[in-house]
Amino acid sequence: MPSSARPDHLPRHLAVGMLLFIGCTFATNHIAARIAFDDGTGLLLALMCRSGLSLLTLVGLVLWQRGSLRLPAGLGRWQLVLGLLIALQSLCLYSAVARIPVALALLIGNLFPIMLALLTWALGGQPPTRRASLLMGIILIGLVLVLDLPAWIASDQDMGPDWVPGILFGFGGASFFAVGVWITEHRLSTLAGPVRSLYTILIVFSSMVAAGVAGVLPGGMDTPASGTGWLALAALSILYTTAFSLLFISIPRLDMARNAPVMNIEPVASLIMGWLLLNQFFNGRQLIGGAIVLGCIVALAYSKKR
Repeated sequence: MPSSARPDHLPRHLAVGMLLFIGCTFATNHIAARIAFDDGTGLLLALMCRSGLSLLTLVGLVLWQRGSLRLPAGLGRWQLVLGLLIALQSLCLYSAVARIPVALALLIGNLFPIMLALLTWALGGQPPTRRASLLMGIILIGLVLVLDLPAWIASDQDMGPDWVPGILFGFGGASFFAVGVWITEHRLSTLAGPVRSLYTILIVFSSMVAAGVAGVLPGGMDTPASGTGWLALAALSILYTTAFSLLFISIPRLDMARNAPVMNIEPVASLIMGWLLLNQFFNGRQLIGGAIVLGCIVALAYSKKR
């Protein structure tokens, strides 16, 4: 594409402001999800509503842009794998959000760059640089602090019965997302972004419907017990769709290679809102660990040569 045909980047202060808004909207979506789950909403129902509304919006956007939905030969199976991976990532992330503090679930989910770097290396790519290896080591130290492992070892009663499953679901979500990003970069890089996004959301929605009909997850299609749960279910769907659509429309002008680390505002925003709305507290050691992990993730993102 000639440079004259490319959309101009927004001024950096506007791009950063928009990314901050998108990140905070994604965080609010997860807070709403936790409220919905606490009111008895089924996991599959929440994901089906979220992906269904996103799918309708995305179809409208693609039709408005008059984009082609044709999949090039040979890419169909990789698109299917990507959609299934994102469906699993969504299940794992919401499962973590339902069990442990929202900020902790998102912080663990944001560890996917480490897993992506190791996966790329294992599959024949270049190994991480010394700087990246050092940052990843510091992230692991920070993770020990944010998970409060010393207190966990001393007394698991303080953490609750859902602590271990929640952490494992968080790591599962990060792992599935890392594999999905690798497939996107190495197998689907020639596929237009709108087409890839549309088919990915379609597969996620179809997977949730199929799992709900088959009764794969007990209670997965349970409806909220009160009006609060219904409002939270509607809010999580609208918030996710708003953030996703805004990112989808604006991404060509946001200079993501330079500004993507701003999106790490999401766990910070969820920490603040979790404290204000859900009474989810962290001790000083966990806050220091979270700051270490988040800072090193941002440093890793800025160190990538794109």
